Amino acid sequence: MRLFSPIEWAKESVMAVQDYSLLAWRSLTNLFRHPRYWADILQQADLIGVGSLPIVVLTGFFTGAVLALQSANSLARFGALSFTGQLVSLSMVRELGPVLTGLMVAGRNASGMASELGSMKVTEQIDAMRALGTDPSKKLVTPRVVSSVVMLFFLTIISDLVGLAGGSMVSTLMLRLDLNQYWTSAWQSLAFEDVFMGLIKPVFFGFIIATIGCHYGLRAKGGTQGVGRATTQAVVAASVIILVVNFFITRFLMAFFPMQ
Repeated sequence: MRLFSPIEWAKESVMAVQDYSLLAWRSLTNLFRHPRYWADILQQADLIGVGSLPIVVLTGFFTGAVLALQSANSLARFGALSFTGQLVSLSMVRELGPVLTGLMVAGRNASGMASELGSMKVTEQIDAMRALGTDPSKKLVTPRVVSSVVMLFFLTIISDLVGLAGGSMVSTLMLRLDLNQYWTSAWQSLAFEDVFMGLIKPVFFGFIIATIGCHYGLRAKGGTQGVGRATTQAVVAASVIILVVNFFITRFLMAFFPMQ
């Protein structure tokens, strides 16, 4: 049995943070260098965006529906049932839409990136790529980062709209609210800062998902077991970091856009 060394663990942790920081920085600087692999970007956009659309739509719809259903009891006590659309709108656009979409995409795509790149790593395909003069970070990482950022932005918009539609269905069919009143309340309650906060988060979340997935994939070792371990670590790390970063982004933006 191998003994646990706190010093070795600290060194490995520092090295992992350093490797991730270099990978993330390189993925950004590659955008300004030729060649640019547009075909890979489009392929990854299809895999990440179109492939994640069903789970994002389902998650957004039922989240909005549950929001409307749960808030109805509380609002009815104060005679404010007509504010259901406002509550669903603000909750979905500011927080739940971006965060839940990010978590769903992280669970689906961070694991896929880690397993794909991990398989390439353990079979020495990445070493062969370097031997042929191709930069793996530019060929493999940057297209995934660009595609994740762009597609998560649009997936979040779709999730918000579908969530509002789910809330409207519950409000009209189960709560007997007027459909026009629901959508008017939902639309008029949104301010610029709400939309800005909800759409700036997917940019950071997409970057986190892609870089974390690629980082664990490129660090995979130990054959198929190592690939499986890297896949699990990528999903857990991406999900936790999304939740942590969401808190700091929200706190930072609330300092600039204080609640009215």
